[in-house]
Amino acid sequence: MTRTIVASATREIVIGFDQPFCVIGERINPTGRKKLAAEMVAGNFETVVKDALEQAACGATMLDVNAGVTAVDPNATEPALLVQTLEIVQNLVDLPLSIDSSVTAAIEAALKVAKGRPLVNSVTGEEEKLEAILPLVKKYNVPVVAISNDETGISMDPDVRFAVAKKIVERAADHGIPSHDVVVDPLVMPIGALGDAGRQVFALLRRLREELKVNTTCGLSNISFGLPHRHGINAAFIPMVIGAGMTSAIMNPVRPQEMEAVRGANVLNGTDENCSTWIRTYKDYKPVEGGHAIAAPAAVTAPGEGSAAAGGRRRGGREARMARA
Repeated sequence: MTRTIVASATREIVIGFDQPFCVIGERINPTGRKKLAAEMVAGNFETVVKDALEQAACGATMLDVNAGVTAVDPNATEPALLVQTLEIVQNLVDLPLSIDSSVTAAIEAALKVAKGRPLVNSVTGEEEKLEAILPLVKKYNVPVVAISNDETGISMDPDVRFAVAKKIVERAADHGIPSHDVVVDPLVMPIGALGDAGRQVFALLRRLREELKVNTTCGLSNISFGLPHRHGINAAFIPMVIGAGMTSAIMNPVRPQEMEAVRGANVLNGTDENCSTWIRTYKDYKPVEGGHAIAAPAAVTAPGEGSAAAGGRRRGGREARMARA
């Protein structure tokens, strides 16, 4: 059975087909969040702290940490900012972290100070990226997200995306990186622009599981880009991708609707033994009060989930790439 191990200084998480779905909290990311970007550049990390604590309280399994603020020379500015952000977050919560950057120097700088076994986010099928990132993954013995695009961009053909994923897994093996340490992102397309985007990703996930035997992830909200009431689409998408074999997603755990879908899918997929997490989280749930749905108490978390809660959304890096595709 494929198992990808990530860890903080005190907590180990296993990503796998027989494990509860791994929710990677997306909110510590200044992409598309001008206020957060300005705060981080000014050395103000109040929102970072708030986002870290809220996501952990709402049940995130891991947290993605990105410091990609707009800069003339990100190679000069991003390494130090990512390190500063990472250190703040890992001293706040005991969740494993995902180091999210397109700047190789920033990834290595963060790996040097990261506690435990973080996830590197990410490598693509581009030769330059493969040669830069895979040696770091091997050197620091960490898993990596493999995004299924290469020099030609993001293909609309799922067979091409599968071929790119296979190439990355094979190149990782050449560096001595086992396939269980490669978490493939098959690239979810917006359903509003590509009508069979859902069917595409379901088929891709089955191939990735059966043929490459790798764990998978995605930028979950890509599926609903451009549509009204996006969280309804996202919540419907979650159990379907889990049923097709997806084992993690970068998503917003502060949205109760989407976390309910994750927990419900874990029950139905047999990864919430005796429905214990569901019962613990929702035993005092009141479906309707004053005409409004009431979410489960945010402070109630379970083993394998994050250790107070309000909403918010962002347009992250993957989503921005999907919009341009």
